[in-house]
Amino acid sequence: MSLKKQVLKSKPVCKVTFRVSKGLIGQAESVSLVGDFNGWDTAASPMSKLKTGEFTSQLTLEKGKAYEFRYLVDGQKWLNEPDADRFVANSFGEENSVIEAN
Repeated sequence: MSLKKQVLKSKPVCKVTFRVSKGLIGQAESVSLVGDFNGWDTAASPMSKLKTGEFTSQLTLEKGKAYEFRYLVDGQKWLNEPDADRFVANSFGEENSVIEAN
């Protein structure tokens, strides 16, 4: 898995590319990017499946803010992003990944 951030000089936004590797999700049929940027709606941000079996998505986030998120694999299994800027406890006794858009 990986994150790639690109801060735009012309606008107060940060473009973030999320990528989930096949090695961590096996033969997954779907992966959704779920977080406070989409109201934790599991259907709001489905990721695109690549020919390699990896999944990717790009979001434009407001610069200077922190966003909690997780990946939902096949509507059943929650995964965190190992390359997240940090992790915070959630109300389910687990952790959410956090990305700093700066």
